[in-house]
Formats: sequence, C-alpha cells, structure tokens
Amino acid sequence: MKGFMSEFKKFIMRGNVIDLAVGVIIGGAFQAIVNSLVNDFVSPVLSLLTKGINFADKFIVLAATDEVFATAEAAKEAGYATLNYGAFITAVINFIIMAFVIFLLVKGINKLSDLGKKKEEPADEAPTTKVCPFCKSEISIEAVKCPHCTSDIPAEEEAE
Repeated sequence: MKGFMSEFKKFIMRGNVIDLAVGVIIGGAFQAIVNSLVNDFVSPVLSLLTKGINFADKFIVLAATDEVFATAEAAKEAGYATLNYGAFITAVINFIIMAFVIFLLVKGINKLSDLGKKKEEPADEAPTTKVCPFCKSEISIEAVKCPHCTSDIPAEEEAE
C-alpha cells in the first residue's frame, strides 16, 4: 500500500498533471466569460444583423401536430420531442469564439516569451576559401595548386 501511495504522489506531482488541472479549472471559469460574451454581445448583434432571429429560440417539433409553441420548453411540457438546432448553433458560435480567444492568448504569450529570449547568433560556417601564400589570391580551400599563379600550395597551408 505504501508503494502505491508513493507512486500516486509521484504521478500527481508531475508537471503535466498539475498543468492539466489548472487548465481545466481556468477553462471552466473562462467558459462563463465566453458565454456572457456570446449571450450579451454576439447574439444581440447577430439578431440585429439577421433581423431579430434569436438562434437560442429556434427548434423543430418532432411530431405531426397543428399546435404552435413559442418555446422548446413549452413543446416539451406538452409532451413533444424537439430538435433544438438553435442551441446547437449557439454552441458552435461559443466554440468558435472560445477557440479564437484562446488562439489570441497563445499567440500573445508566444510573442511575450519570444521578447524575453536572446536571439541566437548564426554559427560560423566552415571556410570554403583560403588565400594563396604566393600571389595572395583567394582560392578554394581544397586547392593544391593556385589557379592564378600555378604555384603548388604547401601541405601545411592545406591544414589551415
């Protein structure tokens, strides 16, 4: 039992588990903000643009009836099943807004972390040329004879 508890403690204290727990808690709190944004700002604007259509109130009664119901709840109370496609549209809008806000947050955090990082200087590449010791012309690093003065390049020069 003691080994099990120490293994459980080790599992819980791993960084990924704690990060995930914090993410879930913040996500739950963030959902209330996004719901308010959608319900109090986006839905009224969409309603204005669509001439008063409120997506949350859109539904279809899944039965052949001549009765007209003002809300899905009224239809359910009368014993009819409803297809609440307006609630689905609202959930999709909530998701898109939440994904966009999270994208902006991650983009901002990445930009801030890039500001704190020191820019890496490019590594010096191996030289591809050298100077002929006789005529001082620039020649290939692999040359054993200078193409300009036709001098033989000494072996010690090749090592440089």
